[in-house]
Amino acid sequence: MVKKQAKLAVRQEMTGIERLGLRVSSMINHPFAQDLRCVTIHRLDTDGDREWEEVMGLLSETDGIDMTFNDDASVTLKWEASSENDHQVEAHNEFLAVEDVTPF
Repeated sequence: MVKKQAKLAVRQEMTGIERLGLRVSSMINHPFAQDLRCVTIHRLDTDGDREWEEVMGLLSETDGIDMTFNDDASVTLKWEASSENDHQVEAHNEFLAVEDVTPF
């Protein structure tokens, strides 16, 4: 019981960048997006300017991802499969510590 309470006390709230990064990473890793090798990310009202700019900046620096900024303020990402057997986009994630999620 004491260990459980200690774990709850240590739990920290996710930052805006972590939330946005997790959402974008989840969208990229969705099987439908992986099959199409394309995803459109819409900015939510809860996405702050600083967070949005930082995540978009990280995406723009990632090799193999083409970004298109759409008229409706969304961003479309497209990528090529790196081999016939590899349909996952590979990139580095600098702000998430989630090991099971393929970062963007």
